[in-house]
Amino acid sequence: MVVLSLVVVAGAVVLYDLAQRQHAILRNFPLVGHFRYWLEAIGPELRQYIVTDNNEERPFSRDQRRWVYASAKRENNYFGFGSDNEMELQSNYLIIKHATFPLAAPSPGESGHDPHYAIPCAKVMGEARGRRKAFRPSSVVNISGMSFGSLSGPAVESLNRGCSIAGCLQSTGEGGVSPYHLSGGDLVWQIGTGYFGCRDAQGRFSLERLQETLTRAPQIRALEIKLSQGAKPGVGGVLPMAKISREIADIRGIPQDRDCISPSVHTAFHDADSLLDFVEHLAEVTGLPVGIKSAVGETAFFVELARLMRDGSRGVDFITIDGGEGGTGAGPLVFVDHVALPFKLGFSRVQKIFADAGLADRIVFIGSGKLGFPEAAVFAFALGCDMVNVAREALLAIGCIQAQRCHTNHCPTGIATQNAWLVRGVDPTRKSARLANYVITLRKELLALSHACGVAHPALISADHLELVDGRYGSKTVAELFGYSAGVGMPSATDAAAATRMMRN
Repeated sequence: MVVLSLVVVAGAVVLYDLAQRQHAILRNFPLVGHFRYWLEAIGPELRQYIVTDNNEERPFSRDQRRWVYASAKRENNYFGFGSDNEMELQSNYLIIKHATFPLAAPSPGESGHDPHYAIPCAKVMGEARGRRKAFRPSSVVNISGMSFGSLSGPAVESLNRGCSIAGCLQSTGEGGVSPYHLSGGDLVWQIGTGYFGCRDAQGRFSLERLQETLTRAPQIRALEIKLSQGAKPGVGGVLPMAKISREIADIRGIPQDRDCISPSVHTAFHDADSLLDFVEHLAEVTGLPVGIKSAVGETAFFVELARLMRDGSRGVDFITIDGGEGGTGAGPLVFVDHVALPFKLGFSRVQKIFADAGLADRIVFIGSGKLGFPEAAVFAFALGCDMVNVAREALLAIGCIQAQRCHTNHCPTGIATQNAWLVRGVDPTRKSARLANYVITLRKELLALSHACGVAHPALISADHLELVDGRYGSKTVAELFGYSAGVGMPSATDAAAATRMMRN
């Protein structure tokens, strides 16, 4: 009887797990999945005495994942009993210098309080170049490029619906514009070396196909030409044949019977000069702002780009800089670990090139690469970012458990796989709400940090607001370390005032 009772109970649990939609792991792995949650519950105790501390796991520590999970579920994301970091002993430990008299912000229930904590971009994207469809992004936090194919359809849909709720942008990634991207959220269409969604039968760029896609997807607000990305700069990308469904093949315009290889270089242009011709052609035909995304290695390209843009006849509307520590996809280990500068080094070098050329006010600067946490995003704004894009942190918000199986088609949460059984675990209705909660919470804490520094908008945080402690008694401001002079990286007074007025209204 005892055995029979256990079987009945286990069967009931399995049926419940299969029917529920809240937890992808339980839906994909009924009964067995409960062991993960049990181990997770006692994990802090096990790790504290046996394995690792709160800050050792990579790429995201347990503290970081816990903050994202709690924020996405609207649970208590505070940490008790003070910091467990050795502030004076860690190398380059970030300190945000608060003002003696911080700005007061409206509390919930008071006049002027915004429950979505909207923070519009301080600049109007495309305005400097007179684009017909220039616009001011309504959020300084947006979702970075992650392609349908690399991610499952429900995962992409969850991100897009979450963007609609939170009022932010989603980059499509280079895999083309899928039906899952068209769920209410505004888009930045990323055009990579494979020209997926805008290519002809030979794999070359097709303006006709691009215009067809724009016609059916009016949610596209800007075009982003991807030169490289942090995870695998210089080697293109690979979507294994095992992950290529008929649907993916049709959207990308590729055959289904082989791996999908993104070339390492573009064929529509070959240098900075021809790139600007391509940018201006796209902007003229579509009216959309057009920008570039790149990881940073040698900087000669950016120097040449700035030189060519100086006369004002041609130019990109935005520049997205991806750090070498970023990347949701898979790549060769040596490229993942050793190719492309980390974000702070790469971005600061590029930003100063355009600032020295007098072009910084004409460009919207976007940062990406592990910037989905308040302190990391504030650092990016202090270096001159106008917006930040987040990728892996967004995946954590919709259920990623950092299994690092993205390249195998066996992602246990159904996010980075095309396996039908695993994909069924992703419920876009629930996951989109969690993505929105995460974005709104990140904006809330960004505003709180800005107000603590005595400024109304994150873009007004300067490199002098941040200090890096190096050793017990050594420290320097970020301005000193990165060679920033007063005002470098800051928006114009007009831009900052306009964005602040929009927040208040």
